[in-house]
Amino acid sequence: MDKSLCTMSRLAWAPSALLIGLCSTGAANAVPSYARQTGVACQGCHTVFPELTPFGRSFKLNAYTIDNLPQVQGITSTKEYELLLNQVPPVSFMFQTSYTKTKSALPDPAATGAIAQNGQVLFPQQASLFYAGRIAPNMGAFVQITYDSESGTFGLDNTELRYARQVPSIVDGLTYGFTMNNNPTVQDVWNSTPAWQTPFDQKTSAALVPGAATKIDGVLSGGVAGLTGYLWWKNSIYAELGLYRSSPQGFAGTAGAGPLDSNAGGVISGHAPYWRIAYERQWDRNSLSVGTYGMVAKISPASDPNIPVSIPVGPPTDKFSDVALDGQYQFIGDEHILSAQTTYVREKQRLDGTFALGRSENTNNNLKTFRVGGSYYLRRTYGGALGYFSTTGSSDALLYAPNATTSVIGFANSSPNSNGWIAELNYLPWQNVKLALQYVAYRKFNGAALNYDGNGRDASDNNTLYLLGWFNF
Repeated sequence: MDKSLCTMSRLAWAPSALLIGLCSTGAANAVPSYARQTGVACQGCHTVFPELTPFGRSFKLNAYTIDNLPQVQGITSTKEYELLLNQVPPVSFMFQTSYTKTKSALPDPAATGAIAQNGQVLFPQQASLFYAGRIAPNMGAFVQITYDSESGTFGLDNTELRYARQVPSIVDGLTYGFTMNNNPTVQDVWNSTPAWQTPFDQKTSAALVPGAATKIDGVLSGGVAGLTGYLWWKNSIYAELGLYRSSPQGFAGTAGAGPLDSNAGGVISGHAPYWRIAYERQWDRNSLSVGTYGMVAKISPASDPNIPVSIPVGPPTDKFSDVALDGQYQFIGDEHILSAQTTYVREKQRLDGTFALGRSENTNNNLKTFRVGGSYYLRRTYGGALGYFSTTGSSDALLYAPNATTSVIGFANSSPNSNGWIAELNYLPWQNVKLALQYVAYRKFNGAALNYDGNGRDASDNNTLYLLGWFNF
């Protein structure tokens, strides 16, 4: 949902640069709200949404505040802005519809021996309303309210509030800022980190996905609140540091939205530190970035309705230490666009809480995720992508056990290992419309390639064909 060769010292003339087209789309981070605010087509900040260009990254790091619309202004006696609002609110709408089909139909959980419907149409798969743009001097927002077809409810999706200022007196310019958000890495400006990763950003609830994932890889999305501060220097060097805390949505425990009790599993104990360091080099029509990111979280064991044992929020907890490396390359030409992204996440797990409940065989485990992928587009209209993904980790007979009631999501060989390929073809008849054909091919799923569920289901039976219509307006 969200490449210029400009340096930060040139941002004073960025609006006019935008208007003359100097600068050439995460999943929903590409929304027409910004086009309405700046008066510039989507390709000003995106290659093909959701992938950002260098200028798009600078626009986001400067709090989405560049505009080309009449403003409602309030000015103090010292000639400083005390109010700066767009006369036309930067509101937009996203609609996704999809068709999903697995190679083999899933067992029907409601009838032993029967199979479930295969080939699901979702209309919509997701529908979102956005407010995205300036909300005050030096401050902007990306707020997404989403209708989810799986739950049939509306909820707050990826959201951040961002404040940023420039320090032009420092050589080559310095931008500093703060962001409040509800998903670690949603504030990131590279498409190699989990929140906006490509070409792995398409998802549907109609097909199985591997059962093990690192905490920073979307597990905490929407259930936390974070405050981080960052520096962006020489249009190249980025550093960010902050803290996250649990902020459960829709919690139905005895306390409602009040103090959390032992029914609230998966809650961060205290605060979880987050960091991000990256370096980007731009030359001609190319850009290359390398970086690291991660967080450390102490989390109460998630509640399990099948096991009537729980522990209060607090110690003993499970400690997850995630450290990641990532990189991205982009070439943006008049006709051709080429990009590649990769990330590697290593998670150390100290499972004191889970072990105390008898839900893990080991107190110390690890989980590792690796992804690499690339895409090519011709005239931002016709394109394709290919990627490889892998999850590996420690064996644990209790943590990664077969599930007798719904065995297709259980684990074989006490292993979380899964890997496969993802291929995608895209057609964009207009800058704000994407039609995608995607195929996910699993080589290993939840611990095995063959008969991973003990009932004859192979990893390849979960291969998924996915058709997506994605409309932003």
